[in-house]
Amino acid sequence: MIQEWKNKKILQQPNWKSQEISLVLRQIKDYPNLVSIEEIKILKQHLSNAAQGNGFIIQGGDCAETFIDFNADMIENKLKTLLQMSAIIQYITKTNIIRIGRIAGQFFKPRTSEFEIRNNTKLPAYRGDGINSIEFSKHGRQHNPKRLLQAYHQSAATMNLIRNLTMTGYTSINNIKSWNFSPLEKSEYVKKYNMIANQIQDILTFTHNGNNSLFPNLSYNTVFTSHEALVLDYENAFINPYQEKYYNCSAHMLWVGDRTRFINSAHIEFVAHIENPVGIKIGPTINIDDILVLCKKINPDNQYGKISFITRLGINYIEDILPKLIELVQKNNLNILWLCDPMHGNTITTDKGIKTRNFDTIKKEIEMFFTIHNKYNTIPGGLHFELTGDSVTECIGGIKNIKDDDLEEYYQTACDPRLNNEQSLEMAFLTAELLQKRRNNSE
Repeated sequence: MIQEWKNKKILQQPNWKSQEISLVLRQIKDYPNLVSIEEIKILKQHLSNAAQGNGFIIQGGDCAETFIDFNADMIENKLKTLLQMSAIIQYITKTNIIRIGRIAGQFFKPRTSEFEIRNNTKLPAYRGDGINSIEFSKHGRQHNPKRLLQAYHQSAATMNLIRNLTMTGYTSINNIKSWNFSPLEKSEYVKKYNMIANQIQDILTFTHNGNNSLFPNLSYNTVFTSHEALVLDYENAFINPYQEKYYNCSAHMLWVGDRTRFINSAHIEFVAHIENPVGIKIGPTINIDDILVLCKKINPDNQYGKISFITRLGINYIEDILPKLIELVQKNNLNILWLCDPMHGNTITTDKGIKTRNFDTIKKEIEMFFTIHNKYNTIPGGLHFELTGDSVTECIGGIKNIKDDDLEEYYQTACDPRLNNEQSLEMAFLTAELLQKRRNNSE
């Protein structure tokens, strides 16, 4: 286990009042790993390739996984959305797409406030099902270490399903027909997707194998996992030493959030000691001068594939801050992967107090992300979405033009608003268009 982080300033941790926490952590440490060291190494190489222009990352899933919304169909729908998005982009651009789910471990959420007040009742804020319940009650909002065990078991069950779907060929593009939408779905993007799926199937049938130049690396069908490394006692229970290095086997990739990535934080100290790929969320409050220190601490050998900058700047800040970040990275020859999270910087609240995001705003930040990287001749390496495979009404806009008054129709998220399945398809077509335009301009 890693100990150095315990001497650093730590934020956003549960208030475990029970003596059960030590017992729970010992149990988790004795449980099987959720991912393997070899899988972590494979993803790291994929990220290295994408950072150098050979591949593109689609990272997506729930803002926060919950215990109640857990069944095979829901997991399969999330994976199907990632698979559909990657198929669209890969078919149109002929680019290797690496799929990373926010899944099998995203049970913890940082919060702006320690407490929540309703009707003059003050209780601890909901911090994700791995810590307490979304139910607004004294008992439900207590920080309960036994929830860590349920988070582990649900993550393990999710990983088992992902592996089973992979082994049976479900995640291979050769199985694309089973990802199709129902013929009853009539929206423009669903029709476009089904048409592409049929074209891909025809090509695969004609060639009789996946070894076709239209589809590079078709045989590679893994969906990797990721989550925020927030509750460090829990993450530390998954540390595995191998050849004098440490791997966190709770997920293939971990990220540090905007609230915990300050220079002397325990979270930065923790990820500096592991070999996993690490994402650093970068919001508008970033101190540009911290970037060089962060990179040298987390990635002293300046390896490609180790650090991904996940910018979550919002349309009001991206044009000012992203160029400064790029200039600093170029000046110091830092080897990083650029990802864009167009969701978190663009959250708004309706007059009814409902958190949402505007589809057009999300789209605009992605377009700005590409435009700025094109200007600096740097590589936009991927996108990071909060999305679901269900037909939720959480983000306004999109092909069905969801409005403020429609949000309560099917608003299901436990925390932040997500793109629904059709909005996710729209984003995939937009991404393919931007990647193709970038390629055409460089030829």
